[in-house]
Amino acid sequence: MNSPFRTKSVEQSIRDTEEPEHALRKSLSAWDLTVFGVGVIIGTGIFVLTGIAARNNAGPATSLAFVVAGIVCALAALCYAEFASTVPVAGSAYTFSYASIGELPAWIIGWDLVLEFALGTAVVAVGWSGYVRHLMHTNLGWDLPTALSGPDAGGHFDLLAFLLILALTAVLVVGTKLSARITAVVVAIKVFVVLLVIIAGLFFIKADNYSPFIPPAQPQTAGGDLHAPLVQLLFGYTPTNFGVMGIFTAASLIFFAFIGFDVVATAAEETKNPQRDMPRGILGSLLICTVLYVAVTLVVTGMQKYSEMSPTAPLAEAFKSVNQPFFSGAISLGAAVGLITVSMILLLGQTRVFFAMSRDGLLPRTFSVTHPKYRTPYRATILLGVIIAVVAGFTSLEKLAELVNIGTLFAFVLVALGVIILRRTRPDLHRAFRCPWVPVIPILSIAASAWLMLNLPAETWIRFGVWMVIGIIVYFAYGRSHSRLAKAGREAKF
Repeated sequence: MNSPFRTKSVEQSIRDTEEPEHALRKSLSAWDLTVFGVGVIIGTGIFVLTGIAARNNAGPATSLAFVVAGIVCALAALCYAEFASTVPVAGSAYTFSYASIGELPAWIIGWDLVLEFALGTAVVAVGWSGYVRHLMHTNLGWDLPTALSGPDAGGHFDLLAFLLILALTAVLVVGTKLSARITAVVVAIKVFVVLLVIIAGLFFIKADNYSPFIPPAQPQTAGGDLHAPLVQLLFGYTPTNFGVMGIFTAASLIFFAFIGFDVVATAAEETKNPQRDMPRGILGSLLICTVLYVAVTLVVTGMQKYSEMSPTAPLAEAFKSVNQPFFSGAISLGAAVGLITVSMILLLGQTRVFFAMSRDGLLPRTFSVTHPKYRTPYRATILLGVIIAVVAGFTSLEKLAELVNIGTLFAFVLVALGVIILRRTRPDLHRAFRCPWVPVIPILSIAASAWLMLNLPAETWIRFGVWMVIGIIVYFAYGRSHSRLAKAGREAKF
């Protein structure tokens, strides 16, 4: 019990969910979970990264890059589905790691997820603010004062991003069922926009834009500095833009477009029938989004030559290039509305991980007390919501996709490893969903995730490493001695 690799049994994890003061309300169905997944997956990735990947990395073959990234996520999703149905407890990869690998690895992944979701929420909120300011200026002639338009517009404070996160915080305090209803409405709008792109765009495709489908390979010119992919610095392998390997380079970037299905697992404890509904929600949302992504990419690269695609608004600009301003405006409006759910569900995921760590004593237990009426972790939600709102208000929209990607891929590695370990240490557990071909699928998931991580810049690894070192210091200074497992061990001695 003194080891930092002590594990918390699955049975104890489930018993903790029954404590009245720390219990969450079970109100979500498989449909709610699927909507959550689609709501957070379809967002910044498809509306922005499609143009960057097509223009710089893969050309029309970006559709194949989405397939590659989808396969990597599918391997991880099978592992997540087994864990979420076996250990239906808030916390996602953090909880799964605690039950299989140990407390220190669980803390590391929880610390990682808190940062990942916080950055994701803030960045998406700032992006949403930019879309709304653009729509206000273009369609209504309204402009916010420069000082309140955020650093990206030359101001000091982004009022819209700040207010959005505060509003979403209030919604999450009231309850996940309300947030699920709001998400359902917004997701319907967002999926309509994506289908609009696919159906309307079919009439403007030019076959010449697909030639060449896989452009000739071009070595990347990042050099040997910290901007170069880690695989280049370690092994001397130079990733290429375009060509067959350019597809994999693009996949490591647009992987950001799939982040979200793992957030579904954070709501396991609030699901009515997690053993049945969690696998459906995770795998269903991933499948729907992969099909939509491939279709959208094929359409927009057929409408506009990949070398001319916009790196900021590729879908809207593709319709502008064929003189269809109505569709361009509709897509911009849909993107702005759609980003609301992305921010809300990322914030939901972060608060649930924080809540689970607090309930285990690794963070102060006061943040795991649930609201007497709404049964939500209102203290953690309010604290994190206010902090992220302030960060979003003062933060410029920087390129943070790589940092979010490496955190998610690291979680994938630990979850896949956890499936293998728990199969060996607890073969007796009832598994409503079993990942097929264990250990082959988890090993493939680890290898695929590790490869995409190696294709990320070395500077991203450094930033990730610094955050992890801070987390380890916090664990040994506070979490290890305050852990409920540590207290149980001390009581057992007497």
